[in-house]
Amino acid sequence: MIATKISPRIDLLKTTTRQLSTTPSRKMKVIPYQARSDNWMYLIVDSSNQAAVVDPYDAGKISKAAKEAGVNVTSLITTHHHDDHSGGNSKFLSLHPDLKAYGGSAQSPGTNIVVKDGDTFTIGDDISVKCHHTPCHTQDSICFYLEDKKTGEKGVFTGDTLFLGGCGRFFEGTPEEMHTALTKLSKLPEDTVVYNGHEYTQGSAQFGLTIEPENAALKSLLKKAQEDSCTTGKSTIGDEKTWNVFMRLTTPEAKKATGETDPVAIMGKLRELKNAM
Repeated sequence: MIATKISPRIDLLKTTTRQLSTTPSRKMKVIPYQARSDNWMYLIVDSSNQAAVVDPYDAGKISKAAKEAGVNVTSLITTHHHDDHSGGNSKFLSLHPDLKAYGGSAQSPGTNIVVKDGDTFTIGDDISVKCHHTPCHTQDSICFYLEDKKTGEKGVFTGDTLFLGGCGRFFEGTPEEMHTALTKLSKLPEDTVVYNGHEYTQGSAQFGLTIEPENAALKSLLKKAQEDSCTTGKSTIGDEKTWNVFMRLTTPEAKKATGETDPVAIMGKLRELKNAM
């Protein structure tokens, strides 16, 4: 599953055609659009041309793209309530009224279906969605796991919980909560493609190499992030286990860098070190 063009009329970033993951190229219709300087919002389309938007901060931009693609937007998904993710909801819903608007709490504007851990819904005819509550960055953070029932392709929209090579700050939570969240995500199928909320990959890889300087996967991630301004959708859960130090808390390098042996304590120290960069 990679970010891919669904219509010649959609003006995608050229970098969305490049690959980071070692998994084969796939064709599920998940299209990233940049908002602000480094946010990602998404259009997800099934085979019947029904669609969902994720974190549509720049409502006008993604609404125009959906209309040009000729898709029928039926739902809005919000990963968490921070304004740079939910701040475009009200405008988008004014442009596309009567949508199902899913989110982890009513703190996200326009949410009319509050989901909890384990809840499920569908996008169009083909795409099943399962909600994973991952509190820490915010207490209403939800990671949305998608599976195409026809092709078996899988993806997870992680907002600011999991980044390529990193994780979000603990604004409303604890190291234990982030450890629990990333452990939960690590149990998803390894070929699940990661769609995150920000283009932070280069900085995450640079930090990771201060912890694991000999990690060849991290070196490769940094090189590719330096060459590619759009890395979202080009990593899998399996990849993250090889290069994301926040998912590698039991390595000798993580223990040495933090002076801790307990995974939760290591998580907390790693976050402190990253915050200080």
